[in-house]
Amino acid sequence: MHIHSRRLRVLAAALVAWCGGAVAQPHGPAPSAMAAVPTLTPAPQPAAALDLQAAIALALERHPLLRAAGHDVAAGEADVDQAGRLPNPELAWLREGEQAGSRTTTVQINQPIEFGGKRGARVKLAEGELALARTELALRRQAIRADVIDAYCAVLAARERQHIADATTALAARSTGVASGRVAAGKVSPIEAAKARLAQAEAKAEGERALAELAVARTQLAQLVGDAAAGQPLAPIDADALPEAEPLDALLRRGLDAAADVRRAQGRLAVQRAQADVERAARIPDLTLSVGSQRDDQAGRHQAVVGIAVPLPLFDRNGGRLAAARERGARAEAELEAARDAARAELGTAHARYRQARAEAQLLERDVVPEARSVYELTLKGFEYGKFGFLDVLDAQRTWFQVRSRSWQALRDAWRARAELERLAGPAQPLSKAP
Repeated sequence: MHIHSRRLRVLAAALVAWCGGAVAQPHGPAPSAMAAVPTLTPAPQPAAALDLQAAIALALERHPLLRAAGHDVAAGEADVDQAGRLPNPELAWLREGEQAGSRTTTVQINQPIEFGGKRGARVKLAEGELALARTELALRRQAIRADVIDAYCAVLAARERQHIADATTALAARSTGVASGRVAAGKVSPIEAAKARLAQAEAKAEGERALAELAVARTQLAQLVGDAAAGQPLAPIDADALPEAEPLDALLRRGLDAAADVRRAQGRLAVQRAQADVERAARIPDLTLSVGSQRDDQAGRHQAVVGIAVPLPLFDRNGGRLAAARERGARAEAELEAARDAARAELGTAHARYRQARAEAQLLERDVVPEARSVYELTLKGFEYGKFGFLDVLDAQRTWFQVRSRSWQALRDAWRARAELERLAGPAQPLSKAP
């Protein structure tokens, strides 16, 4: 049997009457029972919506921590240039005697000449510190990228949670009205009305929490991309945009040396080894070459002055500093080993968490949410034909809302796990753009 146009007009009139305060009966499509059932329709997205890739680009362009790390890199480049400079010569002037005609005056240039590879060792140490600064810049970019993914998806999830909370609050108000009407008619116990009022209060509190969560999420995103960009509408993303998880073996091969703590430990180890080379080179004495001219007033002539000075390493051969540098190098090796072990465990945990969260998000989005909506629509259709009561419609709709909320929470967890993977090992592949 099909509902003809007259039946549709009757149902529409019943909808208006029910929203004005009519009480629904327990069963049947009575005009006073037909409810206006809220639906979750996504808000239309303007053409200028901010997508995830654009948000990441904005954060990488403006974040002050990246500018600070860039200054460290520039300072390291200057240190490398300075480390390769030769030592400056020294101009010396010496006078012997006080009386004119019997004194001598000497002017000479003293040029230190380094031995033992000191200049090369200094350059290598400066280059190691520069590499460490560049690593820190890359890791900060990696961390900010992960932060943007997390914050962007947090805003989307909070916004959807607010939509669902608003719809749930409206549904709870209608449920309270239905329950109160049935109590007044003597159909159910007053306890049912009390339960409905409790559910309505809980729905209202959930709505307040959703608003607060959305405000916090937008503040965190604004801190990364700027207030103006954070105020733009955000392009939606779904579970299909989540990249497929790499096999664990491939992730460990790629990500173990890319892990933040491992890269920092590798940089510190290179610096400590270069420092040990500097201290080892310092054990070799340098030579100072002197060239000049001496004026003898008594003899009335000038004569050339040539000299060589070499320190004698009798008491200090820089053994203490060399031993300390070696110990710090050994400590850096142990720290690198510990960082590798920790990164292996963290990558394994993050990989498992991401695979589980991604699978759950896709299952809910592709199967469970459509099934819950289908159950709600079939229940509504059955209510129109008198096969179900209005409370059955409310229950089916509430279930659909709950499943949709759980789906968004699962999607939020999946993107958070993805962000953690990228924070640890960097991106394996570019993220899909929003549809």
